[in-house]
Amino acid sequence: MSLLVILALPFVGGLISSLLSAESRKLQAPLAGMVALTCALFTLVNFPAISRNEVLLFSSDWIPAYNIYFNLRMDGLAWLFSIIITGMGALIALYAHYYLSAQEPVRRFFAFLQIFMGAMLGVVLSGNVIQLVVFWELTSLSSFMLIAYWYHRRDARRGARMSLIITGGGGLCLLAGVLMMGQVAGTYDLGEILVSGDRIRQSAWYPFLLLMVAAGALSKSAQFPFHIWLPRAMAAPTPVSAYLHSATMVKAGVFVLARFWPVLSGTTEWAILIGGSGLITLLLGAYLATFQRDMKGVLAYSTISHLGLITLLLGMNSAMALIAAIFHIINHATFKASLFMATGIVDHETGTRNLNRLSGLRYAMPITALLASVAAAAMAGVPLLNGFLSKEMFFAEAVDTANGNSWDYVIPLIAVIASAFSVAYSLRFIVQVFFGPPAKNLPREPHEPPIQMLIPSIILVLICLAVGILPGYTVAPFLDVAAHSILNLQMPDFSLRIWHGFNLPLVMSIIAMLGGVMLVFLLDNYRQGRSDRAPLLYRIDGQRIFEAFLGWTETAADFLIDKTYSPRLQRQVLLILLSTLVVTALPLFRGTWFVPEQSTFMDPLFALMWIAGAACAIGAAYQAKFHRPAALLLSGAAGLITSLTYAWLSAPDLALTQLAVEVVTVVLILLGLRWLPKRLPTDEDDLSPLSRFKALRRRGRDLTIAVLSGAGLSVLAYTIMTRPPVEDGVSPFLVQQALPLGGGANVVNVILVDFRGFDTFGEITVLGIVALSVYALLRRFRPPVETITTPLEIRHKYGQLIQNADELSPLETATFEEPDPDQHVPYGVTKVPAILMRILLPIAALISIYFLLRGHNLPGGGFVGGLIMATAILIQYMVNGIVWVESRPLLHPQTWISLGMLLAGFAAMIVWWFNRPFLAALEWDLSLPWVGEIHTSSALLFDIGVYMLVVGSTILMLLALAHQSLRFYRKLPAPQNSLNTEE
Repeated sequence: MSLLVILALPFVGGLISSLLSAESRKLQAPLAGMVALTCALFTLVNFPAISRNEVLLFSSDWIPAYNIYFNLRMDGLAWLFSIIITGMGALIALYAHYYLSAQEPVRRFFAFLQIFMGAMLGVVLSGNVIQLVVFWELTSLSSFMLIAYWYHRRDARRGARMSLIITGGGGLCLLAGVLMMGQVAGTYDLGEILVSGDRIRQSAWYPFLLLMVAAGALSKSAQFPFHIWLPRAMAAPTPVSAYLHSATMVKAGVFVLARFWPVLSGTTEWAILIGGSGLITLLLGAYLATFQRDMKGVLAYSTISHLGLITLLLGMNSAMALIAAIFHIINHATFKASLFMATGIVDHETGTRNLNRLSGLRYAMPITALLASVAAAAMAGVPLLNGFLSKEMFFAEAVDTANGNSWDYVIPLIAVIASAFSVAYSLRFIVQVFFGPPAKNLPREPHEPPIQMLIPSIILVLICLAVGILPGYTVAPFLDVAAHSILNLQMPDFSLRIWHGFNLPLVMSIIAMLGGVMLVFLLDNYRQGRSDRAPLLYRIDGQRIFEAFLGWTETAADFLIDKTYSPRLQRQVLLILLSTLVVTALPLFRGTWFVPEQSTFMDPLFALMWIAGAACAIGAAYQAKFHRPAALLLSGAAGLITSLTYAWLSAPDLALTQLAVEVVTVVLILLGLRWLPKRLPTDEDDLSPLSRFKALRRRGRDLTIAVLSGAGLSVLAYTIMTRPPVEDGVSPFLVQQALPLGGGANVVNVILVDFRGFDTFGEITVLGIVALSVYALLRRFRPPVETITTPLEIRHKYGQLIQNADELSPLETATFEEPDPDQHVPYGVTKVPAILMRILLPIAALISIYFLLRGHNLPGGGFVGGLIMATAILIQYMVNGIVWVESRPLLHPQTWISLGMLLAGFAAMIVWWFNRPFLAALEWDLSLPWVGEIHTSSALLFDIGVYMLVVGSTILMLLALAHQSLRFYRKLPAPQNSLNTEE
């Protein structure tokens, strides 16, 4: 259970942060810090078990039919990453509290920060590979929100978009990889996959799944060729960079490589793909970091380089290289986060991060200078610091991993060159900022920040020193359990010591340090003259390449849209019907659909009803060209015939739903008809013979397609209804298991809220989104001029009667008087229907609740009940007017939509508490006074959510249409001689 607490607590904290008021700014950082510390404490409590090489597990049903379970799994590697994520999260919370200004929306920052923390914990603790990918993509989404925190800045928006596209696309590749991996292994359980390495490596799918997993991991860890997103993500606030881009998010990729190391490593393909990408990234990142003028730019490219070092070690197919990679993951998180914090402090106190403008800050900021110097020395690999030890291990593996070919010399050479550049950019980072004469003309007068802001950096620097001086007593136990969880019986003996004798790795370190110092002086003049333009590579702009790729993608999309899309609705409907016709016809080619012995004679009354329905449908199609209201009424009549057909065929649920949908649809479309542009009049006699022939051909084509589509669907429906029963088919299963498994006698409702509840959940989500979209679009909608001429002419005649002014224009005589919401019956409405509908409203509400509550066992349900309630409210708007109804606190549609979604989601997830699958139904019996025993289930909560969302969505779309009329009439002048007199 402690694993579930560790995972859930950051999400709960993020929710609480988002709900706190803007005035509770001082509570945000303590809340986030306490959440992170609590998670770290729960993680530390598990170390005794982890040190005994135990694996802690938590499991709950998720999709058991497909052997997919919600599993949490903590071994040594997951424990180590959990400590890094939570411990660093607590330090970042403290740092961000003093970094963010009083004007910043801290509620949004800390909410997404904690959600990201929870997502990262989900990645490292997942015991199911599908679940891992879900949390993986959640890290991409939450990091997008954090990078775009200052969304008013163009660079933040572009950087966030680039990171989301690259890392999100990598997540899709990772999903494909783990799906193939699960199919080969026969399971999606991580523990079982980790012991299936031989089977996976010998599979024909191995190259493809390796490529997919590598694409996901390399894109997340900003490895070549996906490295371009990380420097652009530096537009985020510095606390985000210190957390995401040094210790957590960018480590997710190398975590996945380490996690699947027992399964995927040990092959030439792994060495070439993973080791090759890491080797290129190591050198490329170090080279580009040396020429950056932005402090965060230096740290971004150095992060890319160090992640390349870790990736290269993981790609060496060596157990000691794996241990070195894990060790450097720990070290890099400490010194790089400290450097990011120092950069944020410099930017915060001076107003700039430009290395060419900064100088001599050690006089004004001595503590910051000391902390940054120690962290930079660790990054450069100076002895007695943690970075030196892991870099020594890297050099040793670069020398020892020999295969008897030319690469035996290439890897050590590149390692020394990259390390020299690492020393160069680390030295330059410190010397240019903190040494030399004090800088002048800075945006702000530099000074030390509050000591509380320095505490996180102090802690990290002390860790760098402690690990560098006493590695065997500080980091060795943690490194041992993390490596052992991957290597198991292949675990080699290793020793973390400061002095291993005068050997080749030590010589390589000395050469790298001397070379780095020389590079600083050799390149100093070049940098001053050329700014941050790296020789040879400055013309290659990753941002420009990415934007060009997006441009090509948009061009291809425009080409496809141009060939398949038309602004004419008729052509779009034509394509839809043609596709439907083809799909419908496919099963009919089997030739076994016609079964005369299953047919029955048609009742004359039923035939007469269908003739009337067909006449209404044909009339609606004909009148659509000449009289839209008549076409709407005829289509509503055709819908009524359809509803009667359902009732005739013993489908009362469908009949009720169809009837309610027809009423609401007719009313909403009727409100929108007046804003449609008029049909352009055409004189058929004036058309040329060719034009008349084309029009006739088009109508003939449309008629043929309509008849074929209708006939095809009719034949398909006939086939389904006349086919012989299938004993083990879906239909008998649903009928037989509705009561035992779903707890309801109404099969249709049980299908909607239980068997196919996930579909229903998606449908109501779409309905809510559509309603909000309609409302947002119509708020900006301005009707075409031709749609307002008719109402103006009508009001012109009315104004002439009042004002006796035949010479006035329609606009001058058209008037509008705002209704008085305080009147019992607003002026201008028909009083008898208005009073009658007010009396009927509570009755209609009771009827809707009645259908809602009975839906699980009798015809009804949340959808039908919601439509009945929405219809009652629609009628109120029609008979009493918009202003009068909205002055009463009757309904807030957006609130109902939100509560409906939350209630449906709560009903879907509350079953997890009882170890049941998502959207499963829980049943219980209640004994109520004066009522008696009531049998109900959690499906009722889901149905109530559907009810609320249907009511809210329908009314919101009504408001969007009704307000168009109100805005139009409010622009008219008030009448000079009002007829609003009391009788």
